[in-house]
Amino acid sequence: MRRYLAVGLDCYLCLLAVGLLTPPGLGSAGAGRAVALLAGQVLVLSFANQVLLTMAFRASAGKLIMGVRVVRLPDAGRPGFRRLVVRWLYGLLWLPLQPWRLLGRPGAARPPERSASCPAKPHEDLAGVRQVRRSDMRCHRAAAAAGRTG
Repeated sequence: MRRYLAVGLDCYLCLLAVGLLTPPGLGSAGAGRAVALLAGQVLVLSFANQVLLTMAFRASAGKLIMGVRVVRLPDAGRPGFRRLVVRWLYGLLWLPLQPWRLLGRPGAARPPERSASCPAKPHEDLAGVRQVRRSDMRCHRAAAAAGRTG
């Protein structure tokens, strides 16, 4: 649930920033130019939030607020620039199409059933990174430090 709230916060903050950065007389310049300018601002702010901020702090603005971190798998290290760019493009291009894909599948209203021998896989996306709670990272670091010393 935290991941979804973080994504919603990221979208809201990006649109709020674009709204605040948009010049007041933009509509008089023409609809095509206005749409191009707004789309460019959204892409730049989204890239800065999802890639640059995540490189610096291991989280985007929404994830920082919700206490979620982004880690590289399998070693829980800091994800690199290439992985974050792939993740950003994946989220920008592929994820918005998922509701349409699910609507086109028969029986889409019912989630797939899982047996006890096949539990749900943890959330992992295309770039080999995972979103975890900040408190889980503290526990992981403490366990790793105890494993090295003991």
